[in-house]
Amino acid sequence: MPRFAKIAFLGIGLMGDPMARRLLSAGVPVTVWNRSAAKAQALKAAGAAVALELAGAVRDADVVISMLEAGPVVGAVIDAALPALKPGALWIDMSSTRQSEAQEFAQRLMGHAGCRFVDAPVSGGVGGAQAGTLAIMAGGEETDIEDARPIFEAMGRVTRVGPAGSGQVAKLCNQLIVGGTINIVAEALLLAQSAGADAAAVRQAIRGGFAESRVLEVHGQRMLDRNFMPGGQVTTQLKDMHNILAAAAAAGVALPVTSLVTERYESIRNEHPMADHSAALLALEKLNPGKRVGDKPDQLP
Repeated sequence: MPRFAKIAFLGIGLMGDPMARRLLSAGVPVTVWNRSAAKAQALKAAGAAVALELAGAVRDADVVISMLEAGPVVGAVIDAALPALKPGALWIDMSSTRQSEAQEFAQRLMGHAGCRFVDAPVSGGVGGAQAGTLAIMAGGEETDIEDARPIFEAMGRVTRVGPAGSGQVAKLCNQLIVGGTINIVAEALLLAQSAGADAAAVRQAIRGGFAESRVLEVHGQRMLDRNFMPGGQVTTQLKDMHNILAAAAAAGVALPVTSLVTERYESIRNEHPMADHSAALLALEKLNPGKRVGDKPDQLP
């Protein structure tokens, strides 16, 4: 494993837990911290050291990995951790934030005793985190990313996509495609069933053609099963959609389809905030009273 003797992992949530476990299974010494301590304690049996205080987690850490809810939370944790960070420490933020936030984090850290920063959001969901097959989109100095490559490779496949903040741009592009495709798959399945075809058979028939995708494979099946238990959540997808639109505005680009997808998720935010983002099907069915994919009961958190 890398030359880094100590790693602090901050944020033991739906994704952070399996990611930290991948590092532990690779033999990396990891100290974990979470705002609600019980989630961090769950990793003690896997070999993690558990820190009750943030300062205790990051003190003497060569690498700090954050996997937190959103940019404002990441910023607050960085501010709180700065006094305890060792000079030259590398902070890797694997959360999904805005590009501008990631750039601000980089400046904040580089101004503190030569600390370094890489934004490295991920795609692949809980399953990818558990399997160590995440797609990791890294923005930062090439030398920093290469230094951390063994760490990244314990969790998935890393690609440098540009300077600090670029990882978040890549993640937003990923989420733009995912969010849009989920909605298109929902429309295709609802059309198939409403027009008298077997929706499951239609999905199977078009697999392997140009319409094939992981979304059709995974989320298409979720829709047929009406399994909306959370992998990626509606609230997370909606946060990403708003971040996409903010990045587009900053870049002077109009994204009309993304705006429509955002509206679809907004329409179910209050009813199903914790549901899987395949619950876009529920938003579509609201527009089409009496139309429904499949005959199974809804599985909802």
